Amino acid sequence: MIYYLNTHTKKSQWEKPESPAPMEEEDDDGSSPKQVQCSHLLVKHQGSRRPSSWREDNITRTKEEALEILKGYRQKIVDKEATFEDLAKLYSDCSSAKRDGDLGRFKRGQMQKPFEDCAFSLKVGQLSQPVETDSGVHIILRTA
Repeated sequence: MIYYLNTHTKKSQWEKPESPAPMEEEDDDGSSPKQVQCSHLLVKHQGSRRPSSWREDNITRTKEEALEILKGYRQKIVDKEATFEDLAKLYSDCSSAKRDGDLGRFKRGQMQKPFEDCAFSLKVGQLSQPVETDSGVHIILRTA
């Protein structure tokens, strides 16, 4: 028996495809991808919706302190003093730290709006400025 493999999505099927596979998943107008893959480094603060993490049971830093910490991490990445993955693994207040900050692929509507807006505006390989959400402050690296 023959099966068919879509080399872009890596999905296989037994039935012969009825039309060519789309080259890249994009919105109908072609302006932005339907999904992206990103990693992030989250620093929570006392005003975060859940001010605790795998690193700290009770986070007491202010939003301003969290932002300064995050800016320091971002500068180390930009100056090539550390990699994004290493800093995320050590310091991110998100459970994604165990995956070097990787959040996997996601579509619009799956993340908090400020995070989503930033993630979808980045080019692959681009690092964001700090982004504030209800969870805390983040830097985002688009990986795909």
